[in-house]
Amino acid sequence: MGLGRARRDDRPSLEEFPTDLTGARKGDIRELAERFGVDFLRLQFTDILGVNKNVEVPPSQFEKALDGEIMFDGSSIEGFVRIEESDMLLKPDPTTFRMLPFDEEGGRVARLICDIHTPDGAPFDGCPRHTLKRQIARARKLGFEMMAGCEAEFFLFEKAPDGAPTTSTHDLAGYFDLGPIDKGEEIRRVIVDCLELMGFEVEAAHHEVAPGQHEIDFRYAGALVTADNLATFKLVVRQVANQYGYVASFMPKPIQGVAGSGMHTHQSLFRGSENAFFDAEAENQLSSVALQYIEGMLQHARGSCAITSPLVNSYKRLVPGFEAPVNVAWSMRNRSPLVRIPDRRGIGTRCENRMPDPAANPYLALAVQLATGLEGIEQKLVCREPVHRNIFRMTYRDRRKYRIDELPRDLHEALEFLEKDDVVKAALGEHITERFIEAKEKEIESYNAYVSPWEIERYLGRY
Repeated sequence: MGLGRARRDDRPSLEEFPTDLTGARKGDIRELAERFGVDFLRLQFTDILGVNKNVEVPPSQFEKALDGEIMFDGSSIEGFVRIEESDMLLKPDPTTFRMLPFDEEGGRVARLICDIHTPDGAPFDGCPRHTLKRQIARARKLGFEMMAGCEAEFFLFEKAPDGAPTTSTHDLAGYFDLGPIDKGEEIRRVIVDCLELMGFEVEAAHHEVAPGQHEIDFRYAGALVTADNLATFKLVVRQVANQYGYVASFMPKPIQGVAGSGMHTHQSLFRGSENAFFDAEAENQLSSVALQYIEGMLQHARGSCAITSPLVNSYKRLVPGFEAPVNVAWSMRNRSPLVRIPDRRGIGTRCENRMPDPAANPYLALAVQLATGLEGIEQKLVCREPVHRNIFRMTYRDRRKYRIDELPRDLHEALEFLEKDDVVKAALGEHITERFIEAKEKEIESYNAYVSPWEIERYLGRY
């Protein structure tokens, strides 16, 4: 019997699969694949633009895959490499081995998240996962570990008769509504079941503000685990929605006039088991580390915006009137500034960055947030005053007093800020910076050349 091939009637149920593989090695994965009768192994990775990719192999190639010897053509992945340097290796992380909880045709499928390496075994400069790992290592040298939790909102839309996605929602519910108004309850429950089978600790699931909009929150974790979980979360949500005949979309602003989807990122730094953001004796019980971290994020918010809000469409979410931030400021009560401090203190002390949206590459988004926060700590930046007033009603003089800047108005302006921000560019590395900007400039050119329905409606009969 080959590796991964067990008699179907002898295979344990997926509920028996271990959900914590911390410290797992290649031998542990080999044993689990054999025991659970894995028929196919999916080697998953994320490209620079944040799109999940994979190479799937049968049992005859499992050993080769576990040894990190599966190669793919990097030149076919947008933003990776040119044709003359195309070969890339997939090096799996054994701790990410999970059974996919779907009824796949052809048998059981397991998943491993991979880092990308060059043929000589060196980490690939264009691998987003490596990029985040570099910042985690930087934090570790300073004695910190980043803990993060992300709230990735999404929409469920109906399909057209030909199967194409539409923007017709399946309900008219609002924030925290119940069924039968909320018609997404069953789908959310199935998503939660699938996530828990894959080791997630789901804390809550509910309907969001806009019709057809939903949120599922899972427990915070280390930065790398959180990024891996976000990549997995998107995969599961889309798969379950498709099984129910719907399309799940993480597009930031799919419908005009209603709230867009954000990916609010809660984050803190720990020293061992102690939360380094908490100081019981300090004003507002926020430590100097927390204040320096916040100021670092604020000073580089405009430079990191293209990474955390990476689409042309992202900037239709970052507009006044829908609780999405447009101002570079922080507060402990006001939800309009970019950074908010939730009320909880002690081990739960954290800041919430409200700028990112769920179209962002999770690895790059967390990497630049951590990098800019660490920059604030390393440079011992003095944090600006918090803003507890309604910023939209403040005078120009008051806005200057509080050092309130505005976020970029569009992707083009965001790229200009990115190109001027040496801290963010250093966090990304030269390869990712160049390829990301190149890809986004093409996106802007395509958008600018498109004649939209709004233009036809407004101009065709008038001019």
